[in-house]
Amino acid sequence: MDHIDPDDDFSVSHNPEDLFTLSEEARIYLRPQAFVDGPPDDPRGLMQLAGGWQYFSKIHLMARLDGKILISLRLSVDEVQVTLDRLPPLLKDMAGRQLEMLTNKRSPIAVGEQILRFDRPHVMGIMNITPDSFSDGGRYFKDSQSAAQAVMTMLRSGAALVDIGAESTRPGAKAIWEGEEIDRLRPLFAALQGNDLPLSIDSRKAAVMDFAIKNGARLVNDVSGLTYEPESLEVVVRESLPLVLMHAQGDPEVMQKTPHYQDVLLDIYDWLEQRMRNITKQGIDPRRIILDPGIGFGKTVRHNLRLLNGLALFHSLGCPLLLGASRKSFISNACGKANVEDRLGGSMAALIKGLEQGVQVFRVHDVHESVQAMRLFEALRAESITAVF
Repeated sequence: MDHIDPDDDFSVSHNPEDLFTLSEEARIYLRPQAFVDGPPDDPRGLMQLAGGWQYFSKIHLMARLDGKILISLRLSVDEVQVTLDRLPPLLKDMAGRQLEMLTNKRSPIAVGEQILRFDRPHVMGIMNITPDSFSDGGRYFKDSQSAAQAVMTMLRSGAALVDIGAESTRPGAKAIWEGEEIDRLRPLFAALQGNDLPLSIDSRKAAVMDFAIKNGARLVNDVSGLTYEPESLEVVVRESLPLVLMHAQGDPEVMQKTPHYQDVLLDIYDWLEQRMRNITKQGIDPRRIILDPGIGFGKTVRHNLRLLNGLALFHSLGCPLLLGASRKSFISNACGKANVEDRLGGSMAALIKGLEQGVQVFRVHDVHESVQAMRLFEALRAESITAVF
């Protein structure tokens, strides 16, 4: 049979036989679906998601070429391997690696003395030291003692780590000089020193990362995916620190003006995969990478909703996932206008959506409420698998 031509005028195929005629230049994507709480009494017909708390019974297999989705199939997990075995060799290898990554247990990541094990979810608290944060309006900008107390409160409330940032990356925000960013951070790190806390630094700049690491930060969270400054990659490699690698389309100042994708879910998947490949070649250990699809960073409301619905796709990249949807404006735009402090309900809905898809880390403003929701989710899951019917 001839290879499928992406320029032919036809709709997306749902015929499995078309899959086996694909050009080896196509790309395959595997998205887990039909989740069940685990471990089940009878694991037949199920696969465990990333060594975690969810199992899945179906996979949405997509194939595309030159950005155009050609094939979309929903297969039971029993059908998947049989289907993959019939693919052309290169595509079989690609899909086989993804399937392996979907089910492999994730390696623990150390953030100082805190060990993140990804068979259960974790909360990352947010501490902004900015005058123009969208979430707290500069509450802690010039009050380092209150900021330090808030960090300790988040940790006591159940946060596994706290992410500290001093440059706003909200839509429309302008970049600030690295020296100013460091000056904003200095009093808080001074107030926290000596406690060996699980802290991360939220910055795009190598000098800021370097300062924070020397003063106690043990993880780097770069919204630019280490693209803003080439020196930032050198810092992360030199210090052998874990990294949150996030996708953003455009700089914060302009990212929300005209965000555009051929397919937001698959385009971001491709970007993260390529970026991981590039930075691991330069010395970053892939076992220390946490991936973040970047909700709200160069995405429309519909883009964000599609990402939330499709989060499980990113597990096939083989890394723990982070979701940062807390209090973001898409909640208001999707649910009815609400001030930033009135978005708790939407934030919790996004958190639960992530938990259902096996997301391992949640970056949140409302730590107490998020930990409570997470613990109830875990309690419900535990009861469901021990109940006798």
